[in-house]
Amino acid sequence: MSPRNTMTGAAAARRHILDRGVAVASVEGLRAMSIARLADEVGMSKAGLIGPFKSKETLQLSILQRAAELITEIMLEPASAAAPGRARLRALTEGWIRYIAAEPERFPGGCLFTTATFEYDALDGPVHDAILNGMTLWRTYLADATREAAELGELPEGADPGQLAFELMGLFTGFNMAVHLFRDGDAEERLWRGVERLLGV
Repeated sequence: MSPRNTMTGAAAARRHILDRGVAVASVEGLRAMSIARLADEVGMSKAGLIGPFKSKETLQLSILQRAAELITEIMLEPASAAAPGRARLRALTEGWIRYIAAEPERFPGGCLFTTATFEYDALDGPVHDAILNGMTLWRTYLADATREAAELGELPEGADPGQLAFELMGLFTGFNMAVHLFRDGDAEERLWRGVERLLGV
């Protein structure tokens, strides 16, 4: 086998491990997920799975990075293609719904970062910092989108973009809970009603 084929095979195996890691962690939690559980999921030995990553912590950080790549693909890239302002905020809402409710293979348990936040918010260390960084980027993206909408005059008069971003983040987190904890069949409709109220639609 040529070195290139070996490298391609190793990259594909790593991607498979991380994709299954994202799926398992979205359900079971990043901290709670065992090496044995993930190894069984991908059909490898524990030593074979952890080998390329050297430690569980490095594997966890890699899973978070892969989750961020998938979220960008599912939600942020389509939203970035929408016109700034209210259209982009609506595209973000549509993307969040796809991410939470329409990705049963990749995110069967909903938002991995939300699950990880509850696991790590009171802890210290590199995994906590990676989660904080990811959630900060998400909050900043929402804040930028609401500020653009305000600058375009597409928010209700007197609306505070920062407060609106805060409330949108709360609605999105609540939607994740409504879908995966409460199994609320009206969750999507409730989310849209909340978003449209904030946008003054």
